[in-house]
Parts: sequence; C-alpha cells; structure tokens
Amino acid sequence: MSIATTAPPPPAPRVGPLSRFTILDATRVRAGPTAIRTFADLGARVIKLEIPPGAPGGDDMIGGRDHNRADYENLHRNKESLTLNMKEPEGLAILHELVKKADVFIENYRPDVKYRLGIGPDELRAINPRLVYASISGFGQDGPYAQWPGFDSIAQGMGGLMSVTGKPEDGPMRVGIPIADLCAGHFCAQAIMAALLEREVSGEGQWVQTSLLESQIAMLDFQAAQWLIDRKVPTATGNEHPLTVPTGVFETSDGYLNLAAIGQTMWKRLCDALDVPHLVHEPGFGSDPERVKNRARVNAAIGAVFRTRSTAEWTERLLKAGVPCGPIYTVDRMFEDPQVRHLGMARPMHHPELGDIDVVALPMQFSRYPRNDGPMEPAPHQGDQTDAILTGLGYDPAQIAQLRARYVV
Repeated sequence: MSIATTAPPPPAPRVGPLSRFTILDATRVRAGPTAIRTFADLGARVIKLEIPPGAPGGDDMIGGRDHNRADYENLHRNKESLTLNMKEPEGLAILHELVKKADVFIENYRPDVKYRLGIGPDELRAINPRLVYASISGFGQDGPYAQWPGFDSIAQGMGGLMSVTGKPEDGPMRVGIPIADLCAGHFCAQAIMAALLEREVSGEGQWVQTSLLESQIAMLDFQAAQWLIDRKVPTATGNEHPLTVPTGVFETSDGYLNLAAIGQTMWKRLCDALDVPHLVHEPGFGSDPERVKNRARVNAAIGAVFRTRSTAEWTERLLKAGVPCGPIYTVDRMFEDPQVRHLGMARPMHHPELGDIDVVALPMQFSRYPRNDGPMEPAPHQGDQTDAILTGLGYDPAQIAQLRARYVV
C-alpha cells in the first residue's frame, strides 16, 4: 500500500464555457457517463465516484476499463477519479464535504438505491440547496416498472423503436448503437443545463430526471405522432422513408448510395438527373402518396438506372442537380472523408500508455472556445485523484492511509 508523504498537486484549472461548474458523477455504464462527458468536454470539473478496489460491491458492469479500453477512454476522458465507499459513514462524510461546493450530483442507480445509501435528492440538497440533483433510470423513478433493471436493448423494444427498424420480413431489429442510453444521457444533460440556468434566477437547485424509456419514446418523434394524432401504427420500412418515395438505399455499380428525393420538386430533379424524365408523368408516380402506394415500381424503375454508374459519379451528378444524396461508409471510410476531417470529429489526445490516439469529438463548436484548443485528459485510472481530492478537503496523508486500509477510499 502506497502512502502519500507530500500533498499531491491540485488539479489543473479547467478551460471551457462550463469551467466554473463542479460535477459529482456517481453514474456507470453509458447513459450517465454520456451526459457528463458533455460537461467534461466543455470544461466542467468532473469527479468520477468509484467503488474502492477490494470493497464489497465492486463494479464488473459492461463499460469498465478492462471490458473495452477504447470505449472507456472515449467515454470517461477529462474526468478525475475518486474511490469512495458511500456505504461507510466516513465515505458518506467525504461525499457531504464535496456536495457543499458542487453544482451537480448525478446518479443512475435503481430508484431505491440512493435512498438506502442516504444520498437521495432531499438529503444532498439539504446540505447544498443550490445543488442540481440528476437521476437517470431505466423506466422512471416511480410506477409499476420503476425497479426493473434498465438496459438499452430493452428500452429500444419497449419504446417502440425496434418495431419500426429493419425490413418488415425480418421482424423487430435493434439499432446498431445503444441509442436509448445515449439519448437518455443527452436529454439528461439538457435538463441539467436548464436547471443550472434556472438556478441563476431562483438561487436554488432542483431534482431533474429522465429514463431510457422516456428518452426512447421521445426519439420516435413523427413515428409516435402517427399513432397519437392519426391513430396509425407505424411499421418497419427498412431503409426507406415511410411517408415519401423515393428515399433510401440504392445499389450502384460499385457500392451503395443514400437518396432523399422528398417531394415533387425533388422527384422531377431526380428524373432529369437520371435521364428518365418520362417517369415524372408515369401513371402512379405523380405525387408522394401515389409513389408510396407504388413503392416497388418506383424503386425498380430508378434502381436499374443507379446500377449503371458508380456511387461517386451519381453523387456528383445528383448534388449538381440539387438532389440530396450521399455515399454509405463503413466507419473507417467515414473518418477518411474530407468533410469529416475538416470538421475535426476525430480529436487527438495523448495517452501515457497508448500514445497518441483519437477520440470522438464533441459535435459542438464555440467561437470563443475552439474545441481543439483546450487540453484533453485521458480517462483516469481508478482512484487516480483520490489523494489530491482528499488533501483538498483537509485530510492528511496518515488519515488517507487509514481510509484506504478500511476500503473507505
């Protein structure tokens, strides 16, 4: 066991539009860390709370450093790590000291866990009324499913997304990314931002909540509106748009192309660009509703033409004609695209063990905070900043050593 003999250096000052905020991150897996990654990338000080090694209840959930190193580095960059056993009175006392100066506390336990630990919104906001307390759950903080474990694929299914994804003949299909987790994280970040803005007027924090299920339903957008307003149950249409034709994926001579010829004007432009102007007046092709009814005929007619040229040739020709389209990339080719390179979506970061690597950049640009100007810090090892944080709270090396010996930190 190593014991600090000198006070560790304080963390480097953070740079960014949110650098005045401090966030205590008690989340794990993906939805919560996604929410807080936004704040960390924008300069907030984020202290990641982790169970000490050797303490009961250690976390072996998916998303840990040893499970997927690339995922972990991408998800937890720009954070500090404090090991803290909140089941112990001394651990709870340390949390209370941190809460006094924090702006946000976020958790994604099952709804009852925070109350059993004594770290619910009422307890922590009694210490700091300005605290914004954020919770992400699978199905909400109360209700008949509140205690169900929340997982992305389950939320995709119960939130209706899988019923409108994939080809009709293939049955329900999960989306290729954990979209319920990710959207819950992004919605939670928006809620935290709104609460911080409201605090500037009221002077008080509040409890904000979202769930995987709510976020997934919200992301259905027009598909949900079809049922709520028109009482129409949407179904899977594969790569095609359910309400307008022709849209979707078309095979070319060397690959595939995405097409979005929405509306009558685009349909006319497309037919001219494909050198088949007669299709504009083909019976059954005269309007979006007609083309939807005759989807197979429309797709067959233009599909045969698309197969005569390469994706690059068609992309150049259609864009020149004002028809929205684009190539379909694998992930490696996507990062090689000149526009993606120009946008800087692969952000460089130096890692002490992995060397120079890239992580996915935050998809926001600020005129006074260029995203590649601020420092990028690699994801911390478990407890990397424990000594520094405790020293900042007034603990001396002997006290920290005693806490480590009892797995409090």
